[in-house]
Amino acid sequence: MTVKIAILALFILVTVGVGIYSRRRVHNINDFFLGGRNMGPWITAFAYGTSYFSAVVFVGYAGKFGWGFGLSATWIGIGNAVIGCLLAWLLMAKKTRIMTHKLNASTMPEFFAARYDSVGMKIVSAVVIFVFLVPYTASIYKGLGYMFESAFGLPMNTIILIMTALTGLYLILGGYVATALNDLIQGIIMIGGSIMMVVYILTHPDVGGLSQGIARLSSIESSLGSAFGPAPLNLGAVVLLTSLGTWGLPQMLHKFYAVKDERAIKRGTLISTLFALVIGGSAYFAGSFGRVMLDNQMPNNNVDMIVPVMLEKALPDVLMSVIIVLMLSASMSTLSSLVLVSSSVISIDLVKGFIKPKIDDRKNMLLMRFFCLIFVVMSYFMAIWQNPTIVALMALSWGVISGMFIAPYLYGLLWKGTTRIGAWSGFFTGFAAMAIGLAVELPKVGFDIGKVFMPGIGAISMLASLVVVPVVSLVTKKYSKAHISKVFDTERTAA
Repeated sequence: MTVKIAILALFILVTVGVGIYSRRRVHNINDFFLGGRNMGPWITAFAYGTSYFSAVVFVGYAGKFGWGFGLSATWIGIGNAVIGCLLAWLLMAKKTRIMTHKLNASTMPEFFAARYDSVGMKIVSAVVIFVFLVPYTASIYKGLGYMFESAFGLPMNTIILIMTALTGLYLILGGYVATALNDLIQGIIMIGGSIMMVVYILTHPDVGGLSQGIARLSSIESSLGSAFGPAPLNLGAVVLLTSLGTWGLPQMLHKFYAVKDERAIKRGTLISTLFALVIGGSAYFAGSFGRVMLDNQMPNNNVDMIVPVMLEKALPDVLMSVIIVLMLSASMSTLSSLVLVSSSVISIDLVKGFIKPKIDDRKNMLLMRFFCLIFVVMSYFMAIWQNPTIVALMALSWGVISGMFIAPYLYGLLWKGTTRIGAWSGFFTGFAAMAIGLAVELPKVGFDIGKVFMPGIGAISMLASLVVVPVVSLVTKKYSKAHISKVFDTERTAA
């Protein structure tokens, strides 16, 4: 316990220290939110990767789907690397950076407003982002709570409260600069911790190495040791939600706004992909041996406790301390991105955009810090709500936000033919698919959202939006040549 506390205290001191150091580099709202749009490849790539993987992945998703899918759960981590990182960077990073510079857009709602010449889209997207990122943030706090409760024996609500305060403190101090620098430090910890976690679980006597572990999985149920597991369609839905979903999430796309130049994008693409392959692959691969490690007995009938109990059983105290810091690192990075993006849609998009357009940078930065605090407090209260599982909360958030925004953002970025009505149809379709899916499934499980297969509904909402937007755009009124030139004539501007 002494070792655990000492390593954790050191991590917290470094985190807060980076926040204090970064405060001196924040002079205006652009510095606070985008780091001056001057972030290099390593910092941007690690910021993207650490925002991607949090305690939600390690504790909630790796535990639940490793238990349900067995070895095939590793495909989720591979999909995250290939689709969620490699393809996302190749298709969207350069275009996002150039177009947001051209349109002077700092946030996703500002992008929608400028790209589609629609004030209404700006308001709707800002409200949706602020409201529906709360469940995602709450799911991360839950993951941390379960992990620390297992390791330290402290009450879960107390742990969540401490983590909430720490997130608010260092983010309010240094904004995106503090977040990015901490992401680099935390990413290094995550890589080392993930590799050690896999080694110790594979070599544990209950697993007995890779071949023996697969054999023991197969002895529980033959499909658990197979390439595509017992439920390939469900597995595919999880891969889609957790991989393709990043293409419509503001906290992920925000990293492309801040990247320094095209050279940094090329290097960042490779770095982020390898990072995701190591972290995501390690998490789901380790989680796939949950049934073997726990003798096919789920702890307290709670899927969110699978990984914490596994790790307590498999790891020595010093390494367990490293893994705790790994979980905290992953989660703090994601939390800071979520809080920063959520506070920006209120202070930049709504207050400066509509309520008080002439507000100066200093006051707007104070306002953003205030809404960081408000968002963190809202997330805390949702996190201490006992009923929803981590997976349910995260999938609800990703399903709604990415379901609504993935198609209008992607097509708006790449295709001149995307119309305003087409984009609105994407908003409506994504939200309606989630709402209808929940309305159909919730009564079947006694209105317990934790028992609904949320990734399936979320994947359907994204795919439906991706189909509807181009179809509607083809038959609705096109933009004028002047507007298209204003939006897409970016190469000359970049040069």
